[in-house]
Amino acid sequence: MTAANPLAVLMPGFVGHTLPGWLEQRLKDGLGGVCLFGANVESPAQLRALTDAIHAANPHAIVAIDEEGGDVSRLYQAIGSPFPGNAVLGRLDDAAATQAVAARVGAELAAVGVDLTLAPDVDVNANPRNPVIGVRSFGADPALVARHTEAWVRGVQSTGVSACAKHFPGHGDTAQDSHHALPVVDAAAQVLHERDLPPFVAAIDAGTATVMTSHLMVPALDSELPATFSRPILQGLLRAGLGFEGVVVTDALDMQGASAGRGIPAAAVLALAGGSDLLCLGSVNPDEEIGEIAAAIAAAVASGALDADRLADAAARCAALGSAHAERRAGSGEQEGPEIVDAAMVRRTFDVSREARDLLAADRPRVWLRLDPAANMAVGNAPWGPFAAGAEAAASLGADGDPASFAAAAADGALAIVVGKDNHRHPWALAAIDAVRERGDAVVVDMGWPGDRAADVATYGASRLVGEALIELIGQ
Repeated sequence: MTAANPLAVLMPGFVGHTLPGWLEQRLKDGLGGVCLFGANVESPAQLRALTDAIHAANPHAIVAIDEEGGDVSRLYQAIGSPFPGNAVLGRLDDAAATQAVAARVGAELAAVGVDLTLAPDVDVNANPRNPVIGVRSFGADPALVARHTEAWVRGVQSTGVSACAKHFPGHGDTAQDSHHALPVVDAAAQVLHERDLPPFVAAIDAGTATVMTSHLMVPALDSELPATFSRPILQGLLRAGLGFEGVVVTDALDMQGASAGRGIPAAAVLALAGGSDLLCLGSVNPDEEIGEIAAAIAAAVASGALDADRLADAAARCAALGSAHAERRAGSGEQEGPEIVDAAMVRRTFDVSREARDLLAADRPRVWLRLDPAANMAVGNAPWGPFAAGAEAAASLGADGDPASFAAAAADGALAIVVGKDNHRHPWALAAIDAVRERGDAVVVDMGWPGDRAADVATYGASRLVGEALIELIGQ
């Protein structure tokens, strides 16, 4: 029996707007897929030309992208997303609207040749200090998250684009970012089953083509290995327990939660052994690294460290998904997505204090002041909020800025509009807010997941569309 091609389970990323020759050759040699990021997107026409080149090299290659329809947007990373994002949709709590948004996302992805969106994020955001999920979640209530998960999966897959429910078995109860560390979820097994798993059950029931693993330690389910490498979690809970038969996709293996201390090649072997099928390698994976990863997988099969049947099973699942997309591309025409949520609908989901409403009712000048926390790696560097929608900040402040100088930018007699994300998580932001309030009237806006302070207005998202809705609320 000939061993499966290790390349068939690999999905690297690269930098550039055109397909490099070395990656074209890897695709011809059987590479399973390519993951695209913001650095690969210049325009719809350019993106379609790129995906056409990928599929010409390997018609069964899976082209994936992180398009969550909100703060995390690769299609609109340069200008900010016109979609509301999951937390806003959860607060709107209209499943038909969620399905419509997802269908529009899918239509746009299908038009540019993308096969798989690494969305929706179905984590239940149980920890308000979560540094990486937050507004990417539909909410903190498992039942609400489950019904919007089902709607999003059905909406995007109605266009022929595959969904990916992430991050199994749930990344919502963490205070660390698995891009930079290995978080631990210490909840009891019963809590996990009641709180974190219902959205994944809903996604599976809705027919999600793929599920993404998380780089988390979940001791109640596996005390030895992170979920991405865990047989009890992936083959036991996800496959046998929940009945998922589709493709298990890893979160990026270049993240510290997966490869710190072991490297990507070793992480790839462990992920396959644990039950993962399609290995997302990261955003920048040169040819040499892909060769090293493929060689490590082949060596593990040869030594018996990785069962040849497990690799063959993973490769077959990836090939089946790739074939299904090749058939879909050959038989489908262009389609328009439905009408989606507009700024007026988004504005109704905002949490606005009575004091803020009173201040905004007065006819007086507004001064925008911008708190600028470092973007997490999932979101990346992208315009956000009202500043993506045309508002100009009189001053901006980051972690190393001077709160007093920031506050001084608020003109006498004007109403200061202080806009940040996850204000409660940043001591420097709290200090700046205090300095502005000492100077005069202010309305503080949190466009992340708000905590118990530092938010007169909570928008639960910072996409361009949410920014437009905020501008409408604030007035000029």
